[in-house]
Amino acid sequence: MQDHREPETFATTTIEGLQSQVRQLKDAKGFDIGLEQRLAYLTSEVGEVATEVLKLSEDAKRATGKMSAGEIQHVKKSLGMEIYDVMWNLVDLADMAGVDLESTFEEKASLNRDREW
Repeated sequence: MQDHREPETFATTTIEGLQSQVRQLKDAKGFDIGLEQRLAYLTSEVGEVATEVLKLSEDAKRATGKMSAGEIQHVKKSLGMEIYDVMWNLVDLADMAGVDLESTFEEKASLNRDREW
């Protein structure tokens, strides 16, 4: 039997909280796909982020700018939504692969602090 609770809100923005929200939405919607399909969705969403970034970048390169302030805000909102989709798919991919993101982030952050750039 599927759990039909509403997905939790983002009051908790920890990695664990994001993973929990993704799991709840997956369960509520009945998403059942493999790693390769999730990777394909992630790749598609990264392309959508690139499309929104290019809209902002192309407008910024013009001396006068062609987009109105309202259009720029709309693109920024769309960009945020696409970044959410990337994060959602990335968190799900990690969960499906059995990657503990919380400990991985801590370990990688520690390595980066000591890294020469």
